[in-house]
Amino acid sequence: MADFDIADLRRRMDGALDVLKNEFSGLRTGRASSSMLEPVQVEAYGSKMPLNQVATVNVPEPRLLTVQIWDAGMVKAVEKAIREAGLGLNPQLEGSLIRVPVPELNEERRTELTKVAGKYAEQGRISVRNVRRDGMDTLKKMEKDNNISEDEHKRMADEVQKLTDELIGKIDGQLSDKEKDIMTI
Repeated sequence: MADFDIADLRRRMDGALDVLKNEFSGLRTGRASSSMLEPVQVEAYGSKMPLNQVATVNVPEPRLLTVQIWDAGMVKAVEKAIREAGLGLNPQLEGSLIRVPVPELNEERRTELTKVAGKYAEQGRISVRNVRRDGMDTLKKMEKDNNISEDEHKRMADEVQKLTDELIGKIDGQLSDKEKDIMTI
């Protein structure tokens, strides 16, 4: 029974929730925030890197972000990454500085953002279910190898399912809060 660690499953599922919170923080609600660009991954030096590893993001005005790129050779890659990140932003180049105006949220854009939030939430649910599957597979193998009894398998499987339901509930709650946030601003 020493092989099965429910705390490890909880940690991994909580990780999926943390990723979701981070992605939600990048979903724009009408005000400029440096966290809006956190999901942006830049193709740099042969691999994908977070934007904050190649540039500094500032918020000089409530509806404007500026991105100061450290390496002038990365300007086009950063501009492309922001444009293609699915955030509905239209970056404008000025030398090694990129201005990113944050447009007003119209009804169509709000609806689009709630769909994006829904996709992020579904990715979170999938991650949690994948961790659940790993846990269930481990339990099956332990029972097959006679490391645990059928009753222990059932009891631990119920615990894993309870944990899964709890985290999916948290994800649904986060999604509901984010949708309200998007629609009421």
